[in-house]
Amino acid sequence: MTTTTTTPPVGHVIPISTRKSQTLYGFVLIGVGLLIFLLFGLDTEAGVTTTFGMNLVGSEAVTIPNIIVPSQATVFLMAAVAVFIGAFHLSRGIRSLGVVLGVIALTFIIAFLTWAAQDKSFNLTGMISSSFVRATPIALAALCGVVSERAGVINIGIEGIMLLSAQVAVVAATVTQNLWIGLLMAILAGALIAALHAFLVIRFKVDQIVSGVAINIVGAGTTSFISSRFLERATDTLNNSGTFPIIKIPLLSKIPVLGPTLFENNIIVYLMVFLVIALHLMLFRTPWGLRTRAVGEHPKAADTLGVNVHLVRYINVILGGMIAGIGGAYFTIGSVGRFDEIMTAGKGFIGLAAMIFGKWNPIGAFASSLIFGFADSLQVKLQILRVPIPSEFLLMAPYIVTMIILTGVVGRAIPPAADGQPYEK
Repeated sequence: MTTTTTTPPVGHVIPISTRKSQTLYGFVLIGVGLLIFLLFGLDTEAGVTTTFGMNLVGSEAVTIPNIIVPSQATVFLMAAVAVFIGAFHLSRGIRSLGVVLGVIALTFIIAFLTWAAQDKSFNLTGMISSSFVRATPIALAALCGVVSERAGVINIGIEGIMLLSAQVAVVAATVTQNLWIGLLMAILAGALIAALHAFLVIRFKVDQIVSGVAINIVGAGTTSFISSRFLERATDTLNNSGTFPIIKIPLLSKIPVLGPTLFENNIIVYLMVFLVIALHLMLFRTPWGLRTRAVGEHPKAADTLGVNVHLVRYINVILGGMIAGIGGAYFTIGSVGRFDEIMTAGKGFIGLAAMIFGKWNPIGAFASSLIFGFADSLQVKLQILRVPIPSEFLLMAPYIVTMIILTGVVGRAIPPAADGQPYEK
């Protein structure tokens, strides 16, 4: 006689991993609420207000009233919201992890800014606009990574490409007195360096990580040598290009908050936005995108169907280098008009983190770049407000955010299946 056992339908049982995740994030939310109360609530004066400025000086946007809130009450409210949603998540569960993470970030940031600007004025529109601009080189670095890795080639040499392109851009623009020539030369420099990387890893099957590290080392060393040996001695003739002017789009630039943020920028910022949209459409709506994704996921199957795997990889890596070249040009002819040693400050590596957080999707990578741009802008604004936090810790903010995101996301982000693997026909 045999006995049979029946298993309850899966739909009637909450998976253990889900229960653990629900418990973890519930307690994290409650912990954030308590942290807000202890760190900011108890240190916020009663009876004072925080003013969030909604208008940017020099902008054409329509003027709107500033937001004035009671400082202590707002901080306590954010603490209560975090604790309440944490308790709700523990008891009932919130299906979207993004909503939970958004609540954690939003309550903490609002409470932090309210505490930091208590009895002062904080220009919120200026902060948003600055975050968008500072996200530009990070987004371009992330797009370079997306294009390369979607075809199965890892390129961690983006930092070196951006450094070399930044220097080429400023020297070319200064010598020719033409910013557009500087931008073109930066794109060409990025393409040439990326082509070298592609040649090494595709033709000779050099380890892709080693090749990328070599590019970063050569980029840092070469630019530092040229800067100290030539640029510092001939600043006016080699290192004084000026920057692209701000282009204000008629009518759209008059929209409050969004106008100064999206429609009052220079050409490199607009190019970044265009590339995000164009690459997303090309990757997911064109035959080129289909071949690229096929090569990155299963190159042997793509080769069987007649796709030239090596050619696709060459094209994508070089295209990525051109995008990184634009990112490098941002630092000089798009921002300060001169070159300083190691001025990219790790933005190429942060771009790779944004690419991973955005799951190798152009729009996702751009959205992730905004987070890093916000962290970068925040540390500058807080120094202006003179908050009682050492400046060294404020400067660490973008890199701390990078580590937190990578720690929480890398395990779940799934790269293209053939990423980093050389293809033997």
